Amino acid sequence: MNASFFERHQGLKDALGLIVFVICVLIGTLFINAFIFRSFNVEGPSMENTLFTGDRLIVSRLPVTWAQLQNKQYKPERGQVIVFKNPQYVPGLGEEYIVKRVIAFPGEHVVLKNGKFKVCDNKNLNCFNPDDNNNGEPQQPTDGNIDIVVPEGEIFVSGDHRQAGYSKDSRNGLGTIPYYDIVGPVSLRIFPFNKIRLF
Repeated sequence: MNASFFERHQGLKDALGLIVFVICVLIGTLFINAFIFRSFNVEGPSMENTLFTGDRLIVSRLPVTWAQLQNKQYKPERGQVIVFKNPQYVPGLGEEYIVKRVIAFPGEHVVLKNGKFKVCDNKNLNCFNPDDNNNGEPQQPTDGNIDIVVPEGEIFVSGDHRQAGYSKDSRNGLGTIPYYDIVGPVSLRIFPFNKIRLF
């Protein structure tokens, strides 16, 4: 009985097996990053004292994937910490992805005055503080003055370190963020190990 080609060329069989394994790992990694979760490092002081430079985050892609499967736009919750693609990103200059907190949604009127945000919508004509349900985060007053209605299809975001000069966000030059630029909500800080927490 004649041996098969691969039986006669065991080295070639092993090499092909390794190539197939590497391709499967790459496809699996791309699938996980696109549809299940991604990890990001925090850079800069804009989210202190909630997040710090060097923190490693897991961002859930599942809510975005689920919305896309239903042919809908993913909409985060108010107060959620999210990662999104920097709409002003230029390759080689600045950060491609940014982490901030969701403050307001399309059609809402955002006012920043005397160190506090106020958001007005059709249900809350007397306005409300969007930070009231954030478990005490952030803890410092908010610098700046804003009076804006959030455009359709976009959200208003802010860093948690809200003193002047610490966070470029929707208050001061970043502008509002299109829904399609949102990567997903931060679900877990996995590093440093002594500060692991859920979001």
